Amino acid sequence: MRDFLEVLQEDAAKDPEQRARELSRRELPKRFYKDAGFAPAEGGFAIQLDGRPVKTPGKATLLLPGETLAAAVAAEWQAQEKEINPATMPLTRIANSARDAVSVRFAEVADEITRFSGNDALCYRADDPQSLVDTQRRLWDPVVNWAGAMLGGRYVLIEGVIHADQPESLLAAYRARLDGETPLRLAALHTVTVLTGSALLALALREGQLDADGVWTAAHVEEDFNIERWGEDAEAARIRAYKRKEFDAAVLILKEA
Repeated sequence: MRDFLEVLQEDAAKDPEQRARELSRRELPKRFYKDAGFAPAEGGFAIQLDGRPVKTPGKATLLLPGETLAAAVAAEWQAQEKEINPATMPLTRIANSARDAVSVRFAEVADEITRFSGNDALCYRADDPQSLVDTQRRLWDPVVNWAGAMLGGRYVLIEGVIHADQPESLLAAYRARLDGETPLRLAALHTVTVLTGSALLALALREGQLDADGVWTAAHVEEDFNIERWGEDAEAARIRAYKRKEFDAAVLILKEA
């Protein structure tokens, strides 16, 4: 079996739309149930199909820590039509990943998020045009400065794409903040980090420094600049909409779990 971190890295490198296409190409199971719901169970709320508990791919009972999340996951199952398509069920997929993988590989996932903070998108800056430089400074500098102050240091900013190491003390402080998370919340933080390219934005969302829309806007500064300059491509817009659904699922978990 391949190393779990290797699988995570490969998955992170894929565009979310690519992952959706891969899921949709598989032979999807037929919908076999009438009603999806949830009920109290030991450890949280169990998702049920016609009164029977749903199992994760690893054969564990699919549990959510609160009624709001349980209702949202049940709604994903209820929304399935003739087939069950995991590509349209981001909450279920994150919950499955948390239960089957993150719960037993917690440290590896936390280390992966921390590595993102050492190569964070917010630290790599354009040197022109000036309008893009100014927008990056306006939206990114407050997050970078806030994170550095919280973690007891200062992040290095880089113009261009040449890598520069961040202070080890900052990375250690970031990693320490993840130890108290649950597997479900850590899985959601990993999702936000991958989708935005920024562990600092994930941290800002976790700590309430930015709301979901603020994080999303900051993550798409360059994309929005290019749209304003050249117009929006229909396929790119579709991919972005798909990514936003994934992002919103992770945000809901961080809010409710």
